[in-house]
Amino acid sequence: MNNKIVTLLVFLIFGFAQAQQLNCTVTINTERLPNPNQQVFKTLQTSLSEFVNKTDWTGTVLKQNERINCSMYITLSSNSSDQFTGTIQVQSSRLIYNSTYSSPVFNYNDKDFNFNYTEYQPLLFNPTTFESNLVSVISFYSYLILGLDADTFQMGAGSPYFETAQNIANVAQQGGSKGWTQSDGVQNRYFLINDLVSPMYSDLRQTLFLYHTGLDNMTVDLKTSKEKVKSSIVLIAKLNSVKPNAFLTRVFFDAKSDEIVSIFSGGPSIPITDLTEVLNRVSPLNSTKWAQIKF
Repeated sequence: MNNKIVTLLVFLIFGFAQAQQLNCTVTINTERLPNPNQQVFKTLQTSLSEFVNKTDWTGTVLKQNERINCSMYITLSSNSSDQFTGTIQVQSSRLIYNSTYSSPVFNYNDKDFNFNYTEYQPLLFNPTTFESNLVSVISFYSYLILGLDADTFQMGAGSPYFETAQNIANVAQQGGSKGWTQSDGVQNRYFLINDLVSPMYSDLRQTLFLYHTGLDNMTVDLKTSKEKVKSSIVLIAKLNSVKPNAFLTRVFFDAKSDEIVSIFSGGPSIPITDLTEVLNRVSPLNSTKWAQIKF
């Protein structure tokens, strides 16, 4: 075979295999639908899985073990012809350095999810064009996952991904579906991305970075690492003084509350009276969890 052809084939195979950044499990739950056509949903689940996992979202080459582990759990509540309504629970995690532990980064239940879908309909992403609400929502959360993950490794590194997500949100408004505008409520995709790119919430993004920096050093110096995690959480008090009960604060603790209890309930003890005071002030909805912290 011509050497140039061989080289091209190797490049294409290698490039395709390495182009993905997400390792995402997509699940479609149809239990609430009366007599659903299961074949359609199996096709949809397969199509969404391939779309998320095979799309090159960033152009960055990653090894299999470097891809971001995440999931999208779609629960459908109604269906009429090709129109579907439901919710989508999006979760992501990232592996902590020199360990087998995956720390939860994002855990969000979007209750404004509706879309049209015909079996075998191609799912194509174009950041400047509205294709469908299904593509827009899935692409939006894919970039949100990428941005939050990047922020855990380097302060502000998620900004390019958040900017793309914001652009997707702006373009998606022309589709008229719920969740993309500020008139749709106070806790939706519009506020989620606008808050993430706002300088007002830089303390929370700094918390995300410092928190995971602390976790990454736990195999080296557990006590110092716990102190660093504590300091990162205390930063949220600064945001709370300006924006009490902020949406992003709730999103942060929806992912991190159980982990925080675990971190400060075992291992070498550090003073945490001030930490529990902050936790109860900035996240009172989790007060029963904070009461479980043993010190």
